[in-house]
This record gives sequence, C-alpha cells and structure tokens, in this order.
Amino acid sequence: MDITATVLIDNISEAPLLSEWGLSIIIEYRGRCILLDTGRSGQFAQNAELLGYKLSDVDFGVLSHAHYDHADGMDDFFLINPNARFWLQQGTQENCYSGEGEDRHYIGIKQGTLEKHRSRIAFASGDTELFDGAWLIPHKSDMEQAGRRAHMYLLTENGWETDRFTHEQSLVLDTEKWLVIFNSCCHGGAEVIIEEVKSTFGKEVYALVGGLHLFRSSDEDVLAMAERLEKTGVQRIVTGHCTGERGFELLKNILGERVEQMYSGMKMSF
Repeated sequence: MDITATVLIDNISEAPLLSEWGLSIIIEYRGRCILLDTGRSGQFAQNAELLGYKLSDVDFGVLSHAHYDHADGMDDFFLINPNARFWLQQGTQENCYSGEGEDRHYIGIKQGTLEKHRSRIAFASGDTELFDGAWLIPHKSDMEQAGRRAHMYLLTENGWETDRFTHEQSLVLDTEKWLVIFNSCCHGGAEVIIEEVKSTFGKEVYALVGGLHLFRSSDEDVLAMAERLEKTGVQRIVTGHCTGERGFELLKNILGERVEQMYSGMKMSF
C-alpha cells in the first residue's frame, strides 16, 4: 500500500505540538495531498509547520462533517493555500446543534464561513471521485436513529429536525486489494460506515481512521460496538478525538493490537 497520513491535531499531543478538542489529518496518496478537516482553530496549521508540512502544497481539502471542531480552522487554511478546493457534502449548512430543549447549543461551522469562502468550496453529491482511487462517500442508510441517540439536531426553515448526518462523508482510498476509510467522528456508527463502504466498492476494509464518538457512551454500548466492529473484519482502527479515554480502553480490551491511539504528530502508513 502507498498511503501515508499524519495527524496534525487531536485531543492528545506530544510536545512541542499543540492539542485541542478537534481533528485534522494530512494524507498523501498517489502523488496527491489531501487535508482532512482543520480542527477548531488555526493550531493545526502551527503543528503542520512544526512537522515540516507545507499546507500551500495541499491539492484537496475535505470536510468530514459540519461541526466546529473540524471546520473552524478553514479560514487559516484558505489564507495559507490559495488554490485547493475544499469539498463538503451536498446540503452542508451552518445549522448543527447538540442537546435537548433549552440545553441545545450550536456546534456547527462558524457562521458566515460558507458564504465567505464560497469560491473555494465545492459540494460533493453522492459518491464523488477526487482523483483516481480517492473517493468521498456519503451515508447510504437513514441515520435518524443515530441522530436521536446523539441528541443532535438541525435548525431548518421548518424548525427543528433530527440530524441524519447527510453532511457527513468518508474519505475512502481504494487500493488494489483493500479499502482505507477516514471518517473523523463516525456519527452514523463505525460498523455501519464500514459495511456501507464495503457494499459500495465490493471490497474488504483494511483500516478505519478517525474518532468513533464514544466519549458519552456507556460501557455496555462500547463493548457492543467492539463486537460489531470485530465482525466487519477490519484489521486496523486508528482512533482518538471523540472516542474518549474510556471508549479507547474498552475497544482495546476487545480488539487488542488492531486498535491504536491517535495523537497530534502521529504518522501512519498503509
């Protein structure tokens, strides 16, 4: 395989790199450079410089989903890189909220970002090939129940609606033998995403990279997910961010060496 990836920012870091509640990964594949997400601030760019990456050389930007902790460093990216288009899933808006009733709070893309950078933003509709072997894949299943479980909603012109994560997409790299999935939070369920991608390409998934959104899940739910992940046949899971310390510990207990802890500066190859 010829995929290399480096975590530019995550919740955990090794000095002198910065950390924050957010995620950004730079990926090199078949001579192209992809930036997946920009964290919640410009700190990902500071880490990129420390790690020796030139963000001006990035060919494609990809936003995994419409939440602030993955999108709010976009201003900094556009200042550094004058050319790359940033790919969002069709229908992405600045309207994501978390919580119930009066406790609902905004967790979406910084207001005004989509309009401010409209000339640099591209929208993927359905399965979209960025270049040979690099695909953006949206959910193929109805994610209403996942949205309800996560207590996530969209504020639309018709009022509150359950977030079905139509703004979430996976970056899938298709090698000759395997598939590698990058999905930063897996709101729709990691095992569901793996099966969706397997069905789309008719191939097995070797690795899944990203958060699994387990930081608020019960031990019982995490262990159940670990068993479902095991059944998918995935060989490698590199995870952090919204997986949470306890979630990671429980996954590790079930899946062993197949699970690796993500951190700012982590380099991986496939």
